[in-house]
Amino acid sequence: MHKTPLRGPILALALLSAALPAALPGVAQATELPDFVTLVKQASPAVVNISTTQKIARGPQLALPEGGIPGLPEGHPFGDLFKRFFEQMPPGAGGPQDRAAQSLGSGFIISADGYILTNAHVVKGADSINVRLDDKQEYTAKLVGMDERTDVAVLKVEASGLPVVRIGDSDKLNVGEWVLAIGSPFGLDHTATQGIVSALARNLPNENYVPFIQTDVAVNPGNSGGPLFNTQGEVVGINSQIYTRSGGYMGLSFAIPINVAMQVAEQIKTQGHVTRGWLGVMIQPVTADLAKSFGLEKARGALVAQVTADSPAEKAGLREGDIILRFDGHEISESSQLPARVGATAVGRNVPVVVLRDGKETRLEVTIQQLQDGEGGALAGSGQSVLGMNVTALDAPTRKELKIEGGLRVTQLNDGPAARAGIRPGDVLLEINGEKLTKPSDLEKAAKALPKNKPVAVRLLRDGTPMFLALRLE
Repeated sequence: MHKTPLRGPILALALLSAALPAALPGVAQATELPDFVTLVKQASPAVVNISTTQKIARGPQLALPEGGIPGLPEGHPFGDLFKRFFEQMPPGAGGPQDRAAQSLGSGFIISADGYILTNAHVVKGADSINVRLDDKQEYTAKLVGMDERTDVAVLKVEASGLPVVRIGDSDKLNVGEWVLAIGSPFGLDHTATQGIVSALARNLPNENYVPFIQTDVAVNPGNSGGPLFNTQGEVVGINSQIYTRSGGYMGLSFAIPINVAMQVAEQIKTQGHVTRGWLGVMIQPVTADLAKSFGLEKARGALVAQVTADSPAEKAGLREGDIILRFDGHEISESSQLPARVGATAVGRNVPVVVLRDGKETRLEVTIQQLQDGEGGALAGSGQSVLGMNVTALDAPTRKELKIEGGLRVTQLNDGPAARAGIRPGDVLLEINGEKLTKPSDLEKAAKALPKNKPVAVRLLRDGTPMFLALRLE
């Protein structure tokens, strides 16, 4: 076979390859792939398959109504026909038998005496939980506790000498690092998939307490609750969510940082529930234009849009317009990092906070209080958890200019009911479902009372023009 025509392209490719190091001096040289084979062999024994069952009652039992069929006189031939039909039905047919709904997930062993971490949504509502190890040993697990806000659950099996994972430090992750997941997608036990860290501190809709690790690792139903490993074989995350329009993997998967998960798990083990710190501010991201206007060399930090009255933030001297750069010694590069940091802070601790104010860094000290049930978040109530938006109250001059008594300005939108209704950043919300809005807690209260799958009216001002939009909670 004549192969001469291939010589030209091959030669050109060789010349290009030889020239690359000189042409691209700043590009790192290729390195060998991680030893995934050894990693999987060492880590798999501590990864478990989790199956749950939940009893769900069916609808009411089919039975002949007392007194016969309505509208049919006694002795009517159709009445006898219906009577024979119900009498010949097998026992319980159409009746309210409980059916067992099953779900599959993954988890991993964190202590030799049987403590296991997984996702809260894997075991929520389960009547029984079964755990199967790599060596096919099976155990019935007890739910120690779970925290739905972070989607973390702790299980316990009665055993000793179990294999355990090594816990890493998710704060040391970098974008571009290799990572590997082990789990049970679609019930296929101990499936290993690999990829890289795509982004850090991702803020997902309705998730205020988790700065998610985004990866391109293939994760599917059944992977939930399973571990995400770094190349040293340490767990750095719990695979939790995917972005999908098909129901399966589409290139975007999200993991709970292990530092967040372990802090939650320790509280569940020691006190049976999770307490969170509260700061009392509303924040928004710092865009490139905002960074320039505040004198920052690049966009970073969390911009304080509002300080809640009588909150730890107010008592510490935080002001609207401050940009929080560091919290308790941790850099705040993205605003989404702050809620998780605040929530994880022990109640009563005095925490140093560094803010940018009037172009200069200022150090403050804040005493963290406990977040109470019903409050909107570790920072401040905002309706974000339900509607997918942040708001701030209007100051007196703005209300006077707009000739309104209350009103909340929309400062940020995520994917959620508000965005789907057509609400935009900058809109001034006046009423929702007939409830007047004056302060952010009004929105939080109104949002919690909204009916599901029923449109409600939202009255707002857009560029000074009043209008209504229909909002629906699905």
